[in-house]
Amino acid sequence: MRKTADAVVIGGGVIGCSIIYHLARLGITNTLLLEKDVLGSGSTGRSQAICRMHYSNTITSTLAWQSLKTLTNFSEIVGGRSGFVKTGYLVIVDENNQHGLESNIFMQQSIGINCRLISPEECREIAPMVSINNNELIAWEPDSGYADSYQVTASFANAAKEMGAEITLRNPVQNIRNSTNDLYSVVTEMGTIETPLVVVATGPWSKSFLSQIGIDVPLTTVRHQVASIARPTDLIPNHPSVGDTIHNFSFRPEGDGLTLVGFGEDDALLDNYNQGIDLPSVNQIMPDLINRMPDMQDAYFRGGWSGLFTVTPDWHPILDKIPGHDGIYCAIGFSGHGFKLSPAVGQAMSELIVHGQAANIDLSILRFNRFEEGDLLESSYQYNVLA
Repeated sequence: MRKTADAVVIGGGVIGCSIIYHLARLGITNTLLLEKDVLGSGSTGRSQAICRMHYSNTITSTLAWQSLKTLTNFSEIVGGRSGFVKTGYLVIVDENNQHGLESNIFMQQSIGINCRLISPEECREIAPMVSINNNELIAWEPDSGYADSYQVTASFANAAKEMGAEITLRNPVQNIRNSTNDLYSVVTEMGTIETPLVVVATGPWSKSFLSQIGIDVPLTTVRHQVASIARPTDLIPNHPSVGDTIHNFSFRPEGDGLTLVGFGEDDALLDNYNQGIDLPSVNQIMPDLINRMPDMQDAYFRGGWSGLFTVTPDWHPILDKIPGHDGIYCAIGFSGHGFKLSPAVGQAMSELIVHGQAANIDLSILRFNRFEEGDLLESSYQYNVLA
């Protein structure tokens, strides 16, 4: 492990790996990424990995749109594979959320996203397996889908290494200390690294990690479950990805004959939560899934897992230099959005670090101090993951 680096990235999830890759793209290659376990072993590896652009805020939709362009052309841009599968994405709301849906679609179209409102009749043509009630409204993103979170993470890491970065696994960071000459000492189990720049991308561990160096950040962790359902492929050979605000879940196809259903936002302890799935919860969501896709009445439960969302008060990330700590940056608090935003976040954060600002997006909206300033982003929906 190198003893000095121009930048140290802490956290080997998709965000950390995207940042170290994009730093290398900007010529910062004497870098080191430190991961306490293996790549993608935190929230990244437990992501549902839906890639959609429907949000209530311009900045999040823009980051998602820019990221989708990378994920759909990954081998040409980054190298390696993203595993992207184009399914299209439906957003379904009730009449109480009509204004929010219409406003979001207008905003997204204004920045160039391919999306539109569709009628129940058009929805039946696009997705005949999806049932729509009379009081429901629908939006459609034909270009969206899902990808493979581990392939994306590993590909970013491999591309960064090819350009000179070093990736060190199973090497927990124990402390960050002020050194001399505007340097920080990053102390790990394998040794200490001197660096002028530290990027914290530690996912659910961010609050406890930053508290060790006297930085308080308003983060909580919630448990999100993903159920794997074997659907009757003779009746539902495939289906689009769906964000259902009425039933408070999302689902997408997976491989040959599976449907992954993501649900639940339960408070969870960081190092002591159920990483499996609750069968009573599956029994509760199955009637709603059948209501949305009636032919799923012949489906059966195959298994599942749970992961952690690292949540901020407005369900949007913090992408900023940490105030009062020159040289320490953070990309944390992604609130369930991290994977789908990761390519654009890596680019924007690397530009912020190298040039002082991102080239094509105003990251000040996602600044560290916005919570104490009361300047939070807002959502059109109560279903927080669609913030």
